[in-house]
Amino acid sequence: MGNSGFIIAIVFGVLLVTTLIISFISLARAQRTTRRIEANTAKMDAYFTTYAEMVERNQRSISEQQEFRLRNIEEGMARLRNENTSQLDNMRQTVDERLEQVFRGLGEMQSVAANVGDLKKILSNVKTRGILGEVQLAAILEQILNNDQYDENVATVPGSDKRVEFAIKLPGDGENIVYLPIDSKFPADTYSSLMDAYETGDKAIVDRFKTALRNAFRKEAKDIRDKYISPPHTTDFGIMFLPFEGLYAEAVNMGVIELLQREYKVTVAGPTTMAALLNSLQMGFHTLAIEKRSSEVWKILAEVKTEFAKFDAGLKDARKRIRQADDELDKLEGVRTRAINRKLRDVMLLDDDGEENEDICDSGFTSIVQREYK
Repeated sequence: MGNSGFIIAIVFGVLLVTTLIISFISLARAQRTTRRIEANTAKMDAYFTTYAEMVERNQRSISEQQEFRLRNIEEGMARLRNENTSQLDNMRQTVDERLEQVFRGLGEMQSVAANVGDLKKILSNVKTRGILGEVQLAAILEQILNNDQYDENVATVPGSDKRVEFAIKLPGDGENIVYLPIDSKFPADTYSSLMDAYETGDKAIVDRFKTALRNAFRKEAKDIRDKYISPPHTTDFGIMFLPFEGLYAEAVNMGVIELLQREYKVTVAGPTTMAALLNSLQMGFHTLAIEKRSSEVWKILAEVKTEFAKFDAGLKDARKRIRQADDELDKLEGVRTRAINRKLRDVMLLDDDGEENEDICDSGFTSIVQREYK
């Protein structure tokens, strides 16, 4: 009994010690865990604090950025409103001005329509049509040629009372003048009928009025040939001036240009071709003037050549005389100087005793010099 109780007591003691050790170990572990938890808690608190501060800073930055962007948006919207308002005002003003221009243009169109009606009335008068073409032809001539290069309302055929509107003066034989007759023609009625026929689109009507216009051109060309062309007083051809480019284009399209030139010796010209033709004639006038001036220059050069020959002969004679004078100077400088020196040496050898001898020497020297220079 005694041993078993002792063993039990030992076992119990071991168990107690073991329990205490385990308790101490558990307590130590618990304390370490507690410290770790507290450390982690502190870290978490610091992290949360830092995170909270960062979140607060971000929120504040976001708020500031939002406010800045809102201000920019508001300012941009304000500028856009102002710009849109200004553009709308400008557009409104522009529209008002354009409307005013449209209304003004409508008024001008009405005025033009009235003037067109008046123009049709004017063109319906044959005499007025002739004056219109003559005025336009006169304007072209005045712009390109000089007044002394053409005549107006001149009888190009001697003994005839028919006067052409304009005639360009070309140089003939000697001082004679050869006229180039130019007459303006405007078959307005036939041309207007052809334009109306084009609007209908009826080929038969168009062909009929084309034939009528071709016959009108031939009639006018024959009139120019019979009344105003008379070589050698004039050129062997004349010019028929058509005052409108559209009328000239119709003549070209019909092939009338070559026909009138071949059958009637009449050249057809519109405003543009008339200007080109006159410019060509002006170049011819300049060429003739240059040739005339060239002949005058050659005449002057021939006279200069003659005078230069005379000048050369005079220069040779003057050179000969200068050479003779130079020879005389050489002779005077050589022969006469040596003679004077000899006489002077003779004087030095004379006896210089007495005043009389001096006088004789002086008078003798003077006479010698005078004799030598004579």
